Parts: sequence; structure tokens; C-alpha cells
Amino acid sequence: MPQFDSVDTAAIWLTLKLASLTTLLLLLFGTPIAWWLARTRSRLKGPIGAVVALPLVLPPSVLGFYLLIAMGPHGFVGQLTQSLGLGTLPFTFAGLVVASVFYSLPFVVQPLQNAFEAIGERPLEVAATLRAGPWDTFFSVVLPLARPGFVTAAILGFAHTVGEFGVVLMIGGNIPERTRVVSVQIYDHVEAMDYAQAHWLAGGMLAFSFLVLLVLYGTRLKQGWNR
Repeated sequence: MPQFDSVDTAAIWLTLKLASLTTLLLLLFGTPIAWWLARTRSRLKGPIGAVVALPLVLPPSVLGFYLLIAMGPHGFVGQLTQSLGLGTLPFTFAGLVVASVFYSLPFVVQPLQNAFEAIGERPLEVAATLRAGPWDTFFSVVLPLARPGFVTAAILGFAHTVGEFGVVLMIGGNIPERTRVVSVQIYDHVEAMDYAQAHWLAGGMLAFSFLVLLVLYGTRLKQGWNR
């Protein structure tokens, strides 16, 4: 009976590590972006919103290609990292994290933006009348009201990172225990015609995806009941 071997286990743990770190970074950097998009009246809102949403319509191989060029030895990011003594990011775990942040950005920013916009002006005006400062208002009023949006953003960001293939293959290649994630490991099994092992990993991904959607829709249903 097929079972996960050490290579499969390493790919699973690397994928979970990548998804967890990417989700944390997306929540940290995506929150101010989403807040700005939800509140601003600047003419730049449209272009910046389009840039954030670009990974939704751009083929992963295209995004991965341009990130590879930018982070390579002759790209502006690669030259910066080399000048700092960090080397280049392609074919490293750090490179995977950077690429994953870009690729999953809209799956975190857009739910947060929708949650911030749904709050409206009234709670913020009430906080202002109570002399609450901007930071106090954000942490005491905005964050509790937008909590469902944060839950949705975290779930979608984590799940989307777990399911990456094109971008991680372009940036990370296929290095065992360093850049080989589950999606790439499945591809390797299929390429080697080891369908039994591919079924185990693919079945796990299918079950994971179903549980993510079940939790997501269950959360939204609960929100509807509480309104």
C-alpha cells in the first residue's frame, strides 16, 4: 500500500512552512494596503488596485518569469540583495516566500478591503467624538469589526500558497528539502509514472481544499446568522 516517504514528507512540511510564513507576511503588509484602498479617494486607487489584483488574471508562469528576471543577478532586486551580501533569491526558500507574497497578494488584500469598506463611516466618527486617536481607533474599533475579513483573508492566502505550482517552479526550481513543495512533488511523481504516490499527495490536496472551502463557507454562513 503506498504511503508518504521521506521525500513526500519533506515536501509537505516545506509547503506548510512556506504557506504559514507567506500568510503572516501578507497580513502584515496587506493590511495597510487594504486600509488605504478602502479609505482613499486618490486617483491612484484604480492603478494600485489593478496592480494588486494582477495575479488573478496573469498566468503564473508570466509572473514567475518577471520575478525571476528581477531577482536574478542582473535584475534590480538581485543587484540589491547582492550588494547587501545576501546573494540572489532564485532557487532559495527566501525567493519562494517573496514570489508567494506577490502571487497571493490579492487573496488577502481584497477580503480585507471589502471588510474595511463594510465598516462604514459611522463607527469611525463615533470613535473620533470620544477623542480616540487613529491607532486606537484602528485597533479598538476597526480590527474587531473586520475580524471576519481577516479570517477569510488568512484562509484564502494560506490555501492559495499551498496550491501554487507555476510560480514556485519558476522561482524555486525543484530542489529537495529546499524548494520542492507538494505541487512540484506531485508533478515529479506523475512524470515518473508513479501514479500511486501521486494519488496520495493529490488526494491530500483535494481533501485540504475541500476543508478550506467548508470552513470558509461555514464562517460566512455564521456571519449571516449573526447579522
